[in-house]
Amino acid sequence: MKRYLAAIVFLLYGSISAQVQFEARVSKTTLALNERLRIDFMMNVDGDNFVPPNFDGFRIIAGPSQQISQSWVNGRSSFEKAYSYFLSPNQKGTFVIKSASIEFNGQIYKTAPIRVNVTAAQEQPRDPNDNQIAADENLYLVAEVSKDNLYVNEPTTVVYKLYFANIGISNFRDLGKPKYNDFWSQNIEIKQLVTQEGLFKGQNYRYVVLKKVVLYPQKSGKLNLEPLSLEIDVQLPTNQRDVFGRMILNETSKRVSAGSKTINVKPLPENGKPDNFSGAVGSFDFKVTPSKNNLKSGETLDLIVSVTGKGNLKLFSLPKPVVPNALEMYDAVHSENITIPLSGMVGKSSDSYTIVPQYKGNYPIKPIQFSYFDLETKTYKTINSPEIIVNVLEGATPVDSTATDKNRGKIVDVEKFKPIKLKTEITSIKKDDFFGSNLFYALLFAPFLLLPLIVLFKNKREAMAGDLTGNRMRMNNRLAKKYLSEARKQIKNKELFYIALEKAMHNFLKAKLNIETSEMSKDNIQELLLSRNANQEIVNEFIVLTENCEVARYAPSSSATIQQDFDQAVFIISELEKQI
Repeated sequence: MKRYLAAIVFLLYGSISAQVQFEARVSKTTLALNERLRIDFMMNVDGDNFVPPNFDGFRIIAGPSQQISQSWVNGRSSFEKAYSYFLSPNQKGTFVIKSASIEFNGQIYKTAPIRVNVTAAQEQPRDPNDNQIAADENLYLVAEVSKDNLYVNEPTTVVYKLYFANIGISNFRDLGKPKYNDFWSQNIEIKQLVTQEGLFKGQNYRYVVLKKVVLYPQKSGKLNLEPLSLEIDVQLPTNQRDVFGRMILNETSKRVSAGSKTINVKPLPENGKPDNFSGAVGSFDFKVTPSKNNLKSGETLDLIVSVTGKGNLKLFSLPKPVVPNALEMYDAVHSENITIPLSGMVGKSSDSYTIVPQYKGNYPIKPIQFSYFDLETKTYKTINSPEIIVNVLEGATPVDSTATDKNRGKIVDVEKFKPIKLKTEITSIKKDDFFGSNLFYALLFAPFLLLPLIVLFKNKREAMAGDLTGNRMRMNNRLAKKYLSEARKQIKNKELFYIALEKAMHNFLKAKLNIETSEMSKDNIQELLLSRNANQEIVNEFIVLTENCEVARYAPSSSATIQQDFDQAVFIISELEKQI
């Protein structure tokens, strides 16, 4: 009878434990940076010792809140218990919400991990039921674009303004900074935030200019600007007053986004484009200036090619001068004196060439052409520099005095007919015979001297080839070093880093314990390492680090954490090498 009762109790216990359900549910798996995420941990039993995950990558806005419901329908009871959280993402990326756990009837139950993708902030319609409606109606982040229809390399500016009224604001934090893909960008420093007044949506608002950016589009088409997102500490007025009659303010935080912008960029016209056009867009003046025109052979002059004006001065190259062969020209030294106000780049860009003449004479430097696209006339313009004559007053005379202008610059090497050597050196033509020389006997007996070394080397190779266990251990040792080196190279790529690190540790075990992959259970590894006089603490750290490699591939982690895992792996392998 007792046997039957025990069987019935066991079956009832198994059916009850089999019916335990504990799962995590999220409101969405993809959300914007300025949205909220709700996560519910649901169970159909009254579990104890609820342990939530740490919510890496998120900030808890509210929670946990607990709800319990129980009902009877047709004689059957149902029970549901839930813990709810509201989360706010800290940054863009893919995050894993790890398992939560409860205890029921002496057993631990865990939820499955959930992967959540956080994208850039988006504009959202206002929720009339939002409890921050007062802030929504009085706080706006606006991106003002000076020009949204322009040519490639034509400047435009984006000014981010924070409008507010009837509320107080204090600190603000960046949640998502725009990357300005397909644009050359320059931030304009704002040294101090100044509160100003202006009209917004037909009403008087106070505003603060938070950020100014000058943009130069680098390709044509419809280009999108990512939104700027901020989290701002605000003080909202209430209907309550303190004992002194002052209004009580409710301090909270609010997330705002400027919304994305689309800029239409037109390509530069192909009609009339010069062959030497290098991408200059704006209004420019072009000059080629020598430091001097008259000099002696061996002296130097600086030839300065410069462009001044307003336009994309940092985004094109200056033309290179062509000089006669008698003038040796060195590589240019580039210099810039450019300021970037809201209207775009203004200043001067120049290349300075050092030229050294070799011979006496007059040498022309041909005119140089510089072409640019003028934004005012919407046409291409070309500027020609004048021809420059370099007069070398002293030095060797390479040019025939009767040479015509057509032959000017042709060099006659007056030195090439001089004798190469003025003294005669006589050497004996008699040579020693090879037969009977020291080299002859060395080459004759060398094979006999090398024969024992060849036999020893062959025997060593055969012995090593027959040692299958030793070869396998050496191969695994080389693989461990290879994968450890690969992990160091991939230290900035989290997933590839942990794959290589896990392989390095597995091959280290194969080399030191002479085991296969199928034998790598936790208990077997621990038993073998301890039998080789390994320290218990080091063995535990090795097993924990190996098990964490799989989880760490998907969990969010910083570069400091990855570096710490690598350093720990090197330390553990080094210690086990000494102890085993």
